[in-house]
Amino acid sequence: MNYYQRMEQKFQALQKKKDVIILSVESSCDETSVAVVKNGREVLSNIVASQIDIHRRFGGVVPEVASRNHITAISNIFEEALKEAGLSKFDLDAVAVTYGAGLIGALLVGVNFAKALAYSLDIPLIAVSHVFGHIAANYISHQTLEPPFTCLMVSGGHTAILKVEDYCSFKLIGSTVDDAVGECFDKVARVLQLPYPGGPEIDKLAKEGHSAYHFSVSNALKNSYNFSFSGIKTAVVNFVHNKAQKNEEINKADIACSFQEAVTEELCEKAVRACQVEGKGKLVVAGGVGANSRLKEKLSNACLERRIDFYAPVLKYCTDNAAMIGSAAFFMLKSGLGLANLDLTAKANVGL
Repeated sequence: MNYYQRMEQKFQALQKKKDVIILSVESSCDETSVAVVKNGREVLSNIVASQIDIHRRFGGVVPEVASRNHITAISNIFEEALKEAGLSKFDLDAVAVTYGAGLIGALLVGVNFAKALAYSLDIPLIAVSHVFGHIAANYISHQTLEPPFTCLMVSGGHTAILKVEDYCSFKLIGSTVDDAVGECFDKVARVLQLPYPGGPEIDKLAKEGHSAYHFSVSNALKNSYNFSFSGIKTAVVNFVHNKAQKNEEINKADIACSFQEAVTEELCEKAVRACQVEGKGKLVVAGGVGANSRLKEKLSNACLERRIDFYAPVLKYCTDNAAMIGSAAFFMLKSGLGLANLDLTAKANVGL
């Protein structure tokens, strides 16, 4: 009996086990993270080694640099996660890992580490989508949250509205037709000469300004649940460049505030509308941009007015972390999904 055949049997046995402890690995971009999660909702440890200070000098993530730093950090992060959880590696029931989406080189570090660990311990390996992980961050933050609900997915790589019908069943009802919203935040921050990562910097700066400029999103998708942010990004960039060419001063805080107001209004309006039509009275936000204070404020107020229950992950689970991957892996396991063989490899893109 080969490894995969043995794992199929163990995987099925774990579906009936009362308490399941999963060690999870996340290395899709510039955070190396290892966590230990019990039964999908109890985080025993969640260690994150951020590379923000390393990449800040370049104004963004350098894939090769990220990969090398994942290699340097991952073994120590693994040991630290076990220590904080108060467990040994022999207490683990399964290993989960982000296999996509993300930077290929960065993902491969985590995937290969997880494969080697699962094989050495002779326990199942579970392949998890980064997108599913962001949704599952809410199951950690809100212990009683259960599907069905509507999810606004907002991150550096994805902007979408999902109808989450069950823990492992999603229906895409709207998405960006060009840039993801997180990508736009980073590009606008760059033209404003704000440090990396751009999203938190714009959020902070916008609080000092006013919505003094009219930057609007495309009206072509007004009656759909789809988004287009390329136009507003270009409008901000052109505005700043035109001012620079004329040697005119700009109010960065007002620009940041105006941009953020337009983008968050678009996200909020469509997400709430989709929830009213498609949802079950529950709206969930997921992804790194879910940490944006103005977006959360708008969503919370709009949901309160319409008697919709609103959920957002606590701040530490909004950005990339392994705890959300461990949570997602548990619910996949219970649904009989995600068991991977040792030929598992990284994917730059995964479907929603």
